[in-house]
Amino acid sequence: MKSSGNKLTAITRELWAQWQRTKGSWHDARSQEFERRYLEELMTSVSRTVTVMEQLDKLVTKVRKDCE
Repeated sequence: MKSSGNKLTAITRELWAQWQRTKGSWHDARSQEFERRYLEELMTSVSRTVTVMEQLDKLVTKVRKDCE
């Protein structure tokens, strides 16, 4: 799970970097709405998801150790 969380974080950062480049040529009210409505929410959701994935990874590791 941890590697999946790392991949998700990396992909999301790349998306954000691409968006920053896009904003250089698309900077009107619609682009601001798109960022606020979709990308900011996505960034928040990914951050929360990765945190939960890390917690689950720790729990699975503990369960495995307890079962040995």
